[in-house]
Amino acid sequence: MTDRALQAQALESRIRPDRTLAEPGLHIPGTGNVRQPRIALTFDACMGKTDDRILSVLVAERIPATIFVTARWLRGNPQAVALLQQNPDLFEVENHGQNHVPAVETKTTIYGIASAGSPKGVHDEVAGGADAMRQAGLSPPHWFRGATAKYDASAIRQIRAMGYRIAGYSVNGDGGSLLGAALAEKRIASASDGDVILAHINQPSHAAGEGVARALLALKKRGVAFVRLSDVEPIGDRDSTRDIAGLSGVPGQ
Repeated sequence: MTDRALQAQALESRIRPDRTLAEPGLHIPGTGNVRQPRIALTFDACMGKTDDRILSVLVAERIPATIFVTARWLRGNPQAVALLQQNPDLFEVENHGQNHVPAVETKTTIYGIASAGSPKGVHDEVAGGADAMRQAGLSPPHWFRGATAKYDASAIRQIRAMGYRIAGYSVNGDGGSLLGAALAEKRIASASDGDVILAHINQPSHAAGEGVARALLALKKRGVAFVRLSDVEPIGDRDSTRDIAGLSGVPGQ
């Protein structure tokens, strides 16, 4: 295993001992047909550039996906934004926040990234991302996925009160874009009926993107029916949040 893969594995396996953070899961209804499973592709565009290895496959193969964008990524990638807008049948664009900080109201650090740290900080991260999308000419978002995909209970309540569903996932396809190409390909290509895949589309210099692109072709060859989150009624995983203090009554999606 490469050093990058080991690093990714360490990040993924890190568990907060106080168990105060939730990482919601998400599935979509499957087809029940092993020959034509249904899978939702979701990509985070956190900051930086655009991985054209992935985006070109999505466009050329007409594979639909849900893209979560930050204000930072939108500002730096006008050509990619235009391409998303030119293909509304393929892409739905959703909110990944303003500055790519974790939507956590308590002060903490997750994977080296300082959290929003207050109710106002969470509000500004969510609202700022939505404002940037509107300014870019994109449709108002309905889903939110925060940086690191981790939240505390109060942030989940606040985000839902702002009118958003929280986008979890069931398959971490690229380990935060830190996996090697072969491992990223294996993870995504092995997705099952009803899975929601999380990968990244903003790291063109990382090996993971090559594996993601190959996996998309493999899934299509397998007969997968790709959908966007808006195309189906997703199913949240209550188990991923039910043990969080004070979360009673708040669905996981």
